[in-house]
Amino acid sequence: MAVGEQNDLRLRVYGERGGLIWSQERPDELRFAPLHHPVQILRRGGAELSSEAAALTRLPAGHPEGFLEAFANLYRAYARAIRGARAGERFDSWVPTLAEGVEGMRLIDAVVRSSQDDGIWTQLL
Repeated sequence: MAVGEQNDLRLRVYGERGGLIWSQERPDELRFAPLHHPVQILRRGGAELSSEAAALTRLPAGHPEGFLEAFANLYRAYARAIRGARAGERFDSWVPTLAEGVEGMRLIDAVVRSSQDDGIWTQLL
């Protein structure tokens, strides 16, 4: 808990060619910072987004979409994956696998251990 903050979950991804920043308090925006180029603000429902991003949007731009819709997207993708597996099909999806889920839990564990040890670099177990 941080006094003065609301529900401000932020996700940041940095790579060799740029970075992405998403904040829960501004859920319809994604900050894209490509290396050697100005920062771009990508908005939900915007024409610059891919067809994959458009397929995950249920409401027109300007209408709030967030937490519940994110879970609806996951449930739909999981249901498609399960139906496909039952039919003997390989379902290529952005839905994480069990192994990827375990890796995510390892990361969370390392973050918690690092925090408990004054932020030192912590190996994944």
